[in-house]
Amino acid sequence: MPRKTLEGRTAIVTGGASGIGRAACIMLAEAGAHVAVVDLNEAGARETAQAVEATGRRALALKVDVSDQEAVRAAVAQTTRTLGVPLITVSNAGVAGETVPFHKETHDHLWRHLAIHVGGTFNCFRETIEPMREAGWGRLVATSSCAAEIGLPGGSSYAAAKAALQGLVRTIALENTARGVTANCVLPGVIDTPILAAYTAERREKLLANNPARRFGQPEDIAAAIAYLCSEDAGYTTGQSLSPNGGLWFS
Repeated sequence: MPRKTLEGRTAIVTGGASGIGRAACIMLAEAGAHVAVVDLNEAGARETAQAVEATGRRALALKVDVSDQEAVRAAVAQTTRTLGVPLITVSNAGVAGETVPFHKETHDHLWRHLAIHVGGTFNCFRETIEPMREAGWGRLVATSSCAAEIGLPGGSSYAAAKAALQGLVRTIALENTARGVTANCVLPGVIDTPILAAYTAERREKLLANNPARRFGQPEDIAAAIAYLCSEDAGYTTGQSLSPNGGLWFS
């Protein structure tokens, strides 16, 4: 856990209603940040906001479709009015989608993944980066996936969108690190989230057997990486893809 150095900072976390996003909201709050919890699941966002407030920090729950630039702009404006200028943005909202072999994949499925994962990250980063540049301090973190590096049978559109995030983030890092703004990705392995719970027992068993850690990752395993990348301690870490995956790449 990073040193408590985010006192007085404001963070926006998308996909904050559950799983990795919820855990990240709570860890950032424990490190001192006020948090805007963004999600299409309004009830879940409110529950996470309550958990943030239990740490003594202020919170805001916002129902937002991150693929809608105007909705993101409005959310950033409301966050600024309520919690302060957000100098930390964690783009974590995403979808898994159905498992489809590439020869049966559709354009609509691909565009949906690109709109949410890439378009959503673009919108959130684009709407928050200017104040970071002006302040000379900022943290941008995108949740990618191991699939971006090793592929995902049945998930070509998902893997493609997650891979695109790395190119976006590295370019932002090159352009903005001299201004004190870092940009990084986290690439989770197989994590015990609601998405994993929807898999069949057979698929879960296969995923577990292929993991050297012999356990599924927990949301907190990824949130800890996000919290580090958002911390003062990570000021010299930028354009990176940090992958807590239990050794999955080496199996």
